[in-house]
This record gives sequence, structure tokens and C-alpha cells, in this order.
Amino acid sequence: MTKVTVVGAGNVGATCADVLAYREIAEQIVLVDIKEGVAEGKALDIWQKAPINQYDSRTVGSTNDYSKTANSDVVVITSGLPRKPGMTRDDLIETNAGIVKSVTENVIKHSPNAIIIVVSNPLDVMTYQAHITSQLPRTKVIGMAGILDTARYRAFIAEELNISSKEIQAILLGGHGDTMVPLPRYTTVAGIPVTELISKDKLDAIIERTKFGGGELVKLMGTSAWYAPGSAAAQMVESILKNQRRVFPVCIKLDGEYGIDDCYLGVPVILGKNGVEKVIELDLNADEKALLEVSRGHVKEVMNVLDKLSSK
Repeated sequence: MTKVTVVGAGNVGATCADVLAYREIAEQIVLVDIKEGVAEGKALDIWQKAPINQYDSRTVGSTNDYSKTANSDVVVITSGLPRKPGMTRDDLIETNAGIVKSVTENVIKHSPNAIIIVVSNPLDVMTYQAHITSQLPRTKVIGMAGILDTARYRAFIAEELNISSKEIQAILLGGHGDTMVPLPRYTTVAGIPVTELISKDKLDAIIERTKFGGGELVKLMGTSAWYAPGSAAAQMVESILKNQRRVFPVCIKLDGEYGIDDCYLGVPVILGKNGVEKVIELDLNADEKALLEVSRGHVKEVMNVLDKLSSK
């Protein structure tokens, strides 16, 4: 039986569990949360619409009882707090790193062979935390950001051209946030380079909007996005469980790829039953390399903050 655990029954985690069930990606989905009754309630709600939407995936909830997650094939970690007024970046890192560390210890205890997908923010450094805590191979602890970021990029391009978003293929590199590196040179519309269809000024504006896509939603709603992030995590789970070997940008520890060592960055990979089956190295030009180096420096700086906090 295929089994997926989603830790964190907030908006992102619940959306992920719902997509996994609705699309019958896993036979059983376990939703875990620290708040009494929330995971059980949302899991029950998702199961009760199975007769309406015609799916057989079973969803169950648990309040901090990780024994129910035993033998999960994939674990999606969405736990963590949003940054609150008066909270420094270091405060946020320390708080969420503690949460991700505890969650990782619990899921590994019951599912030592699981592949871990991290969605918690700050994404790149939380992937780092989960990796060092789990002691799993780097190919089995990865972060979800690139699929979300490319989805926003593709959606904006589709809007500009007034075409189906299905026709657009795109890739990006780097950290999750305003230092991400969208690559117009590798962006196509039904095989046509996007640079032939959209002017440089308009494409640059789309890239800037993509970089601050999360912030745009926070300004509109007063909270972070959840439909797209939850769906993006579910898509990663699907590629793993069904061994689809799809090419996605994901956050992974780099070991020499792109000339970078010991840094967690988004890069294109082949995602299959073993997690990351292969890291794909693109032939970057000088400008792209410079942008990636800026992103690497930013992520490494945040990793260093975590290292200092951990050594206290």
C-alpha cells in the first residue's frame, strides 16, 4: 500500500493532502498536526467528499501521534510559523528549525526509508535542517519551491500571451525568494523560445513579478499562498510514487554541480522512485552564473545563521 504523511494540517498541508486524495496519488494519506483535532477533522472532511468526487484514497488524521505515520513512502513537511511582527529573521529561522528538526526526528523514527519533501520556510535552510537531522542521502531530502516558482512564471507568461499555460515549459535555479534565477533562455511556448514572443521589457517585468510572487499574495490576502504550494508538493509526491521521472526544479544539496559545494539550491532534477535520480547541469552563460552566485551567497548566509544558532 502506498502511504504518504503530510505534517502540518494548515492551509498548505491540507491542500496537499486533498490533492493527493482527489488524484488518488497514494492509497493512504496521514495528516498530522500539533493542534488537537485539526488533522483528524480535515482528514475526515477530505474522506467524506470521496463519494462526491469519486476517489478511493483514504485520509486519516493524527494529533502528534507519529506511530500512525509508520512505513510512509513519502513525508511532506509543511510545519512552521509565519514571520510575525517584531520577529527577526534569526528568530524565524531558530523557531522553524526547531520545529522541522523535531518533526524530522519523529517521522524518521517510524519511516526510516521515507523520502522527505520540505515545504516549510525559509525553504532552503529548512531543507538543510531536515537533511542533517535525518542523515538520509541528499537525494532523499529535497525542498519544494521550484515547481511553485515556475508555475507562477508560467501563469504570468500565459496571461501575457493569452494562451494555455499547458503550452509553457520553464526552468529556474537558485534559492526560493527574490534571488531566484528564472531562465528565459530555457523558457519555451510549444517549443518556441519565449524571447521570440514577448519583448525583453515585458519578460523582465514578468520575472520580477515571479520573484516577489509570494509577497504579492501576502499583500492581497494577509497570509501566504496555499493552493499552488500544496498542489506543487503533491506533484512531487506523484512523480516519486509513480516513478514518472519528471524533470522538476527542486531544492537539493549541491555536491559540485554548477561548481557549488555544500549549499542547498533549486536546480533541475529527474524525480523518480528513489527521490532525485539525477541532477541536471545546464550550460549557463556568464550572466546566469553571476545571478546564481548571488543566490548561492544569500542561501549560504542563511545556512550560516542556522549553524551559529545550532552551536549555541
